[in-house]
Amino acid sequence: METESRVVKFASHMEFEALWRELLLRSRATLQMFDPDFAVFPLGASDVDALLRRFLHEGGLLKLALHRPALIERDYPRFVRLLKDYNHRIECRATPRNLQQLTDSFCIGDRVHIVRRFHCDHMRGEAAFGTAGAADLSQERFDALWAESAPTLHPTTTGL
Repeated sequence: METESRVVKFASHMEFEALWRELLLRSRATLQMFDPDFAVFPLGASDVDALLRRFLHEGGLLKLALHRPALIERDYPRFVRLLKDYNHRIECRATPRNLQQLTDSFCIGDRVHIVRRFHCDHMRGEAAFGTAGAADLSQERFDALWAESAPTLHPTTTGL
């Protein structure tokens, strides 16, 4: 994977997915993701499952913050299995009701890569890879969301 920094604008679902997969490939230590429900993230795709398994197997940590976990529970059985297999490396949290008006969506990799959609209802956004400071604002936002959110998507027989 190339190492120089770059910023790319996108406006389609196909472009978003390609850039997000690139971020997964580039990330080694942390993935921090926020989306209201992760409906447009291909968490159920077999190639994404393989990328996330490699990332987690090599010691990466995955944090997901979301408003509603129902779609993941219902439509992403591969991700649910991944959560069970790597529950020590994945944490999912649901935002409180007072934060559920937030409508942006982003994934931060290793604090230096980001794929960000400006609004969860639209595919327009930008990605930045290896660009100093590009993820800082979203990182601060994620940290604040994380602190206010409660654990969800527990890999237990009573939960999942």
